[in-house]
Amino acid sequence: MRMIDRSITINKTNLKNRLVMPPMATAKSNVDGTVSQTLCEYYAEKSAGGYIGLIITEHSFINEEGKASKGQMSIDAGCDIEGLKKLTDTIHKNGSKVLCQLNHAGGAASCEVTGHEPLSASGISMPKAKETQKVPKEMSSSDIHKVITDFTAAALRAKESGYDGVEIHSAHGYLLNQFYSPLTNKREDEYGGGIDGRIRIHLEIIRAIREAVGSDYPVALRLGACDYMEGGSTIEDGVYAAKQFEKAGVDLLDISGGFNGYMRKDTAEPGWFADASAAIKREVSIPVILTGGVAAVSDAEKLLSDEKADLIGVGRAILKDSLWAQNAMALG
Repeated sequence: MRMIDRSITINKTNLKNRLVMPPMATAKSNVDGTVSQTLCEYYAEKSAGGYIGLIITEHSFINEEGKASKGQMSIDAGCDIEGLKKLTDTIHKNGSKVLCQLNHAGGAASCEVTGHEPLSASGISMPKAKETQKVPKEMSSSDIHKVITDFTAAALRAKESGYDGVEIHSAHGYLLNQFYSPLTNKREDEYGGGIDGRIRIHLEIIRAIREAVGSDYPVALRLGACDYMEGGSTIEDGVYAAKQFEKAGVDLLDISGGFNGYMRKDTAEPGWFADASAAIKREVSIPVILTGGVAAVSDAEKLLSDEKADLIGVGRAILKDSLWAQNAMALG
């Protein structure tokens, strides 16, 4: 049996195989972030046949201040629970498990989209920000407390909506990544300084969500383990953080990039973040997902057999071809 065909258990949830459809923004939601018929049809098409063991739906904003873009899915207080139930039911009927990715854009948000002043770990410009991007306000302790509360409430809404678990988003330059990265976290209080301070908000969110959803509900975290930029976070930071996240209650780590985004320009090898995922996998006992540049099932097999990760995310190939998973799994 191929590695990718083998089942795996996340907390107490069994996945039929090691193939993951990672979160990819579609902007197919209604204007208010509620689930549209078009969005349901999209996920019905991608999950058809149940060939994908795990689907992680596109990032959903936990509150209005954290909305990243128009057409983004909502998991905030105004979200459509019944619409989300329809979405999760669609995916479950096709045979896949599904996680909800929880996100706050932080300093990457814009007033035009949210109607609010952007917030971040520190009051500095984001790396690679457009000239028109407003410099965010440094978050106060009450702002931080509100974000922790909102992440927790969003996780409970995801559970109510039928999701099999949640994924906390701390990658690609969004709010939690802004706390994690020394490029954007210049704080001098307990949420800044060394790596322990920079991941404090993560640990508080993980613990709050774990207490709220219970011990059996899968909690994942997508980590932009390394910025791959001078002065940014390092793979060593990622290894240390991953170990602390596991201790705090995370069941699954989804490894990607930090402020460099979900791609790398310095490598064309499938599994762009394999250097980080492999280093982290060696130090934790929970499963690790690796995504980036995988377009052939043979690439996925090699990454699994080389112990770069426990599950493989295939994004663009599935985005372009809804039959990719069916054809890939049929090869076995």
